[in-house]
Amino acid sequence: MSGGVTVAFQGELGAYSHIAALKFFGTINALPQKTIADVFEVVEASEAKYGVVPFENSLEGSVNETYDMLLETNLHVVGEVKLRIVHCLIAIADATIADIKRVYSHPQALAQCRSYLRAMGWETIPYYDTAGSVKMLKESNIKDAAAIASELAAEIYGMKILQKGIEDFATNYTRFLVIGKEQNPRTGKDKTSIIFTTKHVPGALYMALEEFAKRKINLTMLVSRPTKKTPWEYNFYVDFEGHVSDEPIKHCLEALKDKTVFLKVLGSYPAATDI
Repeated sequence: MSGGVTVAFQGELGAYSHIAALKFFGTINALPQKTIADVFEVVEASEAKYGVVPFENSLEGSVNETYDMLLETNLHVVGEVKLRIVHCLIAIADATIADIKRVYSHPQALAQCRSYLRAMGWETIPYYDTAGSVKMLKESNIKDAAAIASELAAEIYGMKILQKGIEDFATNYTRFLVIGKEQNPRTGKDKTSIIFTTKHVPGALYMALEEFAKRKINLTMLVSRPTKKTPWEYNFYVDFEGHVSDEPIKHCLEALKDKTVFLKVLGSYPAATDI
């Protein structure tokens, strides 16, 4: 799991962010971090060239910490990875499903397996990371508990998969963003991410989005997050097709400056074509 470019991600080896990094880069020098904020910090400090962070899940929605860190830092979005999430129930070698009384995992993973866990009647205990919960059980040698994590995590820590594919829906995908300091050149198959805050007047969001519509720029995501500065006012995170160097997008962003009170371009990057 070493060699290649240094890439930071949240969680232990075998975390889904680690798998996303491997999918995007191939061989990497893995730099696991405790939190998403830590990933941004080590990339900003040049301890890692890139970071890979979860952005949104097809079942549970936005990963709010990532949204907030994108607002607060000067890093660029330089890529994206879409990963099918297959959750495994993992325990020590001599444990069986009959032994299990409680399950550890990241809150998102627990939520994505909600129906399965409810049917089994087990106690659920949130943990900071999916793979980290596997590592903890391995080190503690706990027989009556299991973890929810990836097949790679079970392999790395020498643990047993009691059941595979326990997520509630097969349409469980997570989109990860790749962050770095450098901006990407145009490829012709790009996507751009921005954040903006509208003026607090009637129709402000409509007037901002009109700039995309009249230039036939296709939006692929629109999400709001509280500004945290003024109650009930929001930042809007928008993804759309194209690169900031494209003429229609240049004109659109210039027009948006007059219709927003805050505008930040997070980056343009090659759009992921597979899920």
